[in-house]
Amino acid sequence: MKRVKAACIMQTLVFQQKEGSGYSAEHCLELNREEVKKYKLTLERAHTRHKIDEETELSDGSIIVRVRKEYNATASVGEYFDI
Repeated sequence: MKRVKAACIMQTLVFQQKEGSGYSAEHCLELNREEVKKYKLTLERAHTRHKIDEETELSDGSIIVRVRKEYNATASVGEYFDI
């Protein structure tokens, strides 16, 4: 019999505005910062265990977020969050 000892989801998310939106890079960055903030609040409100490994703002106004989060509330994240 097999069972899952530990599990997590590793994601690289890109927050960016649509091509041709007409916004400046600075304005895009502000909009994307707000979207990242909302994403983090969503994780907190859902009580999703997570760890943000990296958050990078690019010159075009987009933001890259690398995150590890629990697979589901019943699965242990084990050593994945110790890295």
